Amino acid sequence: MGLPRFKRPGGTSESSSNLYVANCGPAVGLTFDTIEAVFGAYGPVKGVYLADESGTRVIVSYHEEKSAESALKTLNRRACPELGGRSLHIQYSVHSVCQTRNVNTNQYLGELPLFLSPILEKMSLFQKLGYAETVLLDQLTVNEYPPGVGLSPHIDTHSAFEDLIFSLSLAGPCIMEFRKYSTGVWLTSPDTLSDEEAQNSDKSSKFLRRAIYLPPRSILLLSGEARYAWHHYIPHHKVDVVNDTRIRRASRRVSFTLRKIRKGPCECEFPEYCDSQK
Repeated sequence: MGLPRFKRPGGTSESSSNLYVANCGPAVGLTFDTIEAVFGAYGPVKGVYLADESGTRVIVSYHEEKSAESALKTLNRRACPELGGRSLHIQYSVHSVCQTRNVNTNQYLGELPLFLSPILEKMSLFQKLGYAETVLLDQLTVNEYPPGVGLSPHIDTHSAFEDLIFSLSLAGPCIMEFRKYSTGVWLTSPDTLSDEEAQNSDKSSKFLRRAIYLPPRSILLLSGEARYAWHHYIPHHKVDVVNDTRIRRASRRVSFTLRKIRKGPCECEFPEYCDSQK
């Protein structure tokens, strides 16, 4: 339900300088450096990015279309010895229009499962923190993150969900970053934020940054400015640093994100980030 930085076109005839590469990524033991070295044989690579949150599909972005064309013709559906003998499935890719999290209300599956009842009871305690409204949630997203796999910067779409967004972390821990961009503009391409900036975000002047450690069985609540104006993000690496202590992501992480579907347009106080007010 999320829109990545790139998307696959409807057919493979639309050429591009970007390639969508399946059966390839950190979840199958291939680092970005290794992938870039292999694809760099066909021309200078602008960057390698996760195509989605599975860790098994990446985008290889070239400076020139002819480099992407050469790589696709040579590597598509062929075993690549330099990548562990994996058979790659490659298509051209194009930029997506924005990085948000949306929902398709036509795919309603029914009431929330009963096993969530104890979790929803715990979430009702947030009312004691100053949230007077009753916590009524009707949408659940479950994501699994293999060790080292993170989440690209995004804001959950304003028009899709109400103010309160809860995220329950299970199994492994992680660091979640929050970023507010100085330009007030949503990300539209990988050129706006490189993977190097993601790993060295303290040094970037493009955004304000805050980070929070999410231990197992913790619940995060996003509301107000944090929900509407700050991108949230999980870095793509296997070791987090918390108070000068290195914590390895030795196990997978599972997140339950609970929201309430919005019935009308969003009228928040952050129009520069709001799809309802643009």
